[in-house]
This record gives sequence, C-alpha cells and structure tokens, in this order.
Amino acid sequence: LRSAAGVWGGLVQAGGSLRLSCAASGFNFDYSGLGWFRQAPGKEREGVSCMSSVDGSTYYADSVKGRFTISRDNAKNTLYLQMNSVRPEDTAVYYCARYYAIVTGTCDYGADYWGKGTQVTVSS
Repeated sequence: LRSAAGVWGGLVQAGGSLRLSCAASGFNFDYSGLGWFRQAPGKEREGVSCMSSVDGSTYYADSVKGRFTISRDNAKNTLYLQMNSVRPEDTAVYYCARYYAIVTGTCDYGADYWGKGTQVTVSS
C-alpha cells in the first residue's frame, strides 16, 4: 500500500480540500475491505473511514462525517479519500489500510495491513 497526498504534499489551508490516494498491490484489491486511519502527535490512531468490498458500505468517524468521502477504483487498484472543509484538527499522518473484516459502524478495528503514511497539515 502506497499513499500520496495530492500534488502539493498534503499542505492545505483550513476550509480547503485535498485528495489522498493509495495504490495497492500484492493482494486481491477487489475483494478487500479498505480504509484510512490517521494519527496526530500525542493522540491514538483513529479509524477515519472504511469501505466494505462486499456491499460497498462506507463508514466514517463522527469527526469527519459530511466532510470526507472514501472511494475506490478497482480497475486502478487505488483507494481515495476526498477531504473537504478541512480543519487544523485534521492535521495528522494518514495511513491507508486493508481490512480483513469491516465492523459495522466503526473503522477502528479489523485492519491487518497499513501503508507507510502521508503527512497532512492544515494551516489556520
């Protein structure tokens, strides 16, 4: 799993937008649950959003609902996270992840493999 954050390396002003992408290889992308975690300095890792491969169900942390959108392109083996109306508290290292199971209503559990992470910094 290899993630990247747009063209400018993940630096964005508050209120702006950014799209994260994650290219996957080495496993069956079409049949895998996928999602995003983030970890800010001094805080625990948080499951931000995840998507089931079974029925396409999506889940979001309360802190990002209505602002972030997860999507996937199975033809390109790529996962995306569209981040709109970003806030300084969204600043964190973001990791894409593969899930062996999606737990209904939460993205904090069920991941078994993480990419290396991409820094996102939101300036106020």
